[in-house]
Amino acid sequence: MSEATERTDEKAKAEEQPVLSDELETAEDAPEPEPVAPAKARGPVGTALGVLKTARPRQWVKNVLVFAAPFTAAQFGNGDVLLDAAIAFVAFSLVASSIYLINDAIDVEADRAHPTKRNRPIAAGIVPVPVAYGAAVVFFGVGMGISFFASPQLAIVLGVYEAVQLAYCFGLKHQPVIDLAIVGSGFLMRSIAGGVAAGIALSQWFLLVTAFGSLFMVAGKRYAEVMLFERTGAKIRSSLKKYSASYLRFVWATSAAILIMSYSLWAFELRERADGSVWPVVSMVPFVVAVLRYAVDVDGGKAGEPEEIALSDRVLQVLGVTWVVTLGLAYYL
Repeated sequence: MSEATERTDEKAKAEEQPVLSDELETAEDAPEPEPVAPAKARGPVGTALGVLKTARPRQWVKNVLVFAAPFTAAQFGNGDVLLDAAIAFVAFSLVASSIYLINDAIDVEADRAHPTKRNRPIAAGIVPVPVAYGAAVVFFGVGMGISFFASPQLAIVLGVYEAVQLAYCFGLKHQPVIDLAIVGSGFLMRSIAGGVAAGIALSQWFLLVTAFGSLFMVAGKRYAEVMLFERTGAKIRSSLKKYSASYLRFVWATSAAILIMSYSLWAFELRERADGSVWPVVSMVPFVVAVLRYAVDVDGGKAGEPEEIALSDRVLQVLGVTWVVTLGLAYYL
């Protein structure tokens, strides 16, 4: 083989080798994945299953917050209160699912260009967009109808939740800070729904703990997404491009501090109402340790899916059960 031919082969091999860069390629610089062609609908059964999947039944676990107000009001032994809370759980789950359907219908084109979201039923063409909107109306209507079996006030809370979340879907999710407040408000409204459904007056401390606990989790989730972007260049939501990791760290750290302080003041108030029982104060220990434990995941950028952390972290689960037991002893002993 001639020397010229060897040089030509070496040049060709060099062109085939990937060029290493000192800087991580950003999501905007990275080539967009090819949009996938919508799949054909798989018949009525496939469409129905696709609608159910888009409704995200796994996310319904968030709605157990409707039982927080009856629990903290020492009404878990009241069958009527539990029935009203159960109605609130079902109604909130259906209304929340209507939002998931609308959100995926709005984002269908963007999802088709996403490496993983392209497999969502609407993006994949299994559920046509008009069907998704129609199913959303049905979910919302049924949820609102069920809510009246508990309380008209519950229907009002669900209506406000739907309006706020629709505003989020149609543009506010791209606004920094506003998106944190709206997502956090969803958890707060779940707690309020349980109270109004059962006719339970909500204390100021209960609302503060719920509000800042929600903000703590939401800011932690966004922080994890930013950290993932900085490590891998993964594509992120547009609002996150306006956040810095240090700002989100400030938000979740501040929220955690206010959360712990509010719960501590609430615990001391409960001790006075419980004739000096020590259990409300004892409940502060597992509560604070659980917050700090969760903060470890947030700080490590692993809090992208809060429900996954709750289901996989055994220590956090033990702390949660211990907190429920100690608080239960304060109310029911």
